[in-house]
Amino acid sequence: MFIKEYIKHPRKVGAIAPSSKYLAYKMIKEINFELAKCIVEYGPGTGAFTEKILARAKDDTKIILLEVNEEFYCKLKELYGHKKNVIILNESAEKISEIIKKYNIEFVDYIISGLPFASLPEEVSMNILKETSKTIEKRGEFITFQYTLFKKNLFKEFFNEIEIDKTFRNLPPAYVLQCKMESQSV
Repeated sequence: MFIKEYIKHPRKVGAIAPSSKYLAYKMIKEINFELAKCIVEYGPGTGAFTEKILARAKDDTKIILLEVNEEFYCKLKELYGHKKNVIILNESAEKISEIIKKYNIEFVDYIISGLPFASLPEEVSMNILKETSKTIEKRGEFITFQYTLFKKNLFKEFFNEIEIDKTFRNLPPAYVLQCKMESQSV
């Protein structure tokens, strides 16, 4: 399924295989699941990160999955549509502000992204990052992965604190970027 969707939509899917469990671990390792009230995932694909998030999230934590690919969206509905705390939408991450308003969510603690910013159109990337930075404001975190650091300066336009980690145990190896608006004290 993944390769077929990559061939059909390479600019939107961005990879030929799902993310590894090692990358999934690095993507969620900094999430405080005890305190998180809302976690959003952009581009969950077939659910490699979603599975890990749901295994650790509390039952009352709202999980919002935004997937533009119709095939992946249907698969996610099949896998997680029965869960009361999970909202699965066939929408673009560009609409995150509208979505959280529609669902009366005051604050998003974490946004996890599997979006291929290196291959997305520049305007789409800018819109997503602008909306993301507004959504998490000064308290939340945006965690994404990229196969190169080619777009690092783009992320710096919206987030002034970025920590980078790399995992070689993924095909291809990937960088995890943990982005915040400013230094946050615990």
